[in-house]
Amino acid sequence: THTHTRARPEPRNQIQTRQRIKKRREEVTKQMDESVREPHTLCLFDVDGTLTPARQVRHFFSLCLCPHPPPLVYTQKIAPELDEFFQGLRKKVKIGVVGGSDYSKIAEQLGDGEEVIQKFDYVFAENGTVQYRDGMFIAKEAIQNCLGEELLQDLINFCLRYMALIKLPRKRGTFIEFRNGMLNISPVGRSCSLEERIEFSETDKKEKIRENFVAALQKEFAGKGLKFTKGGMISFDVFPEGWDKRYCLDILEKDGIKTIHFFGNETDPGGNDHEIFQDPRTIGHTVASPEDTVRLCKELFN
Repeated sequence: THTHTRARPEPRNQIQTRQRIKKRREEVTKQMDESVREPHTLCLFDVDGTLTPARQVRHFFSLCLCPHPPPLVYTQKIAPELDEFFQGLRKKVKIGVVGGSDYSKIAEQLGDGEEVIQKFDYVFAENGTVQYRDGMFIAKEAIQNCLGEELLQDLINFCLRYMALIKLPRKRGTFIEFRNGMLNISPVGRSCSLEERIEFSETDKKEKIRENFVAALQKEFAGKGLKFTKGGMISFDVFPEGWDKRYCLDILEKDGIKTIHFFGNETDPGGNDHEIFQDPRTIGHTVASPEDTVRLCKELFN
């Protein structure tokens, strides 16, 4: 006969002690990192086109038996080697991200769930109106509280009427996406496929669909305190004046950050990185791709 000895479970107090030791080691490691990096210097990155390729939409025919399956969001995550580089950079300076997308989309691109707020000292979603610092939620603002319901509905109704009169090669769904700090307007619809996204982008370059749309909004809502910026291939953002990506700079100043290097790819006038790129509180850098961002950081921080 064979006797089997079952391993005795580890006592609870030993588990707790081991967990405390692990946590203390992590704290000491963080303190050591803090002692060698520049505590008042921050590298602040745009997300789409700067740390990751832009998010795209594709059809996955193999997942659906119907002849015209719905498009699924295809998220371009940060490349592992780039992720490793930026975590190394974090040992020299503080790092943060500021994006126009909501927090869930940014988290999906830069990590797995809540991991993103542990990997960056600052995470600013929706142009900084949703704020995280050192892994903790700080605050968020709501566009309806700033604009008021009457102006907000006038804006939405005008956009719906305007888009109803636009003739495009294709239209899909989600023409207005309501976010905490902005409205995202897409004439073709955010649920378009990758091919339809490219098609609209080419049409937009020729016919200036978004440019004309924004001009009409600027005329209709002149003096109402609204700002319009183009971002990506298929949409533009509408938000209260001052609620662009510069919104996050106030908290950084209060936290004692003295040098802010901003990296973005939409830095031309009308792009959603332009205002923060031009702000005298930042040192602006224009990049063409995530790899370009890495190259520039290596030049700046050896």
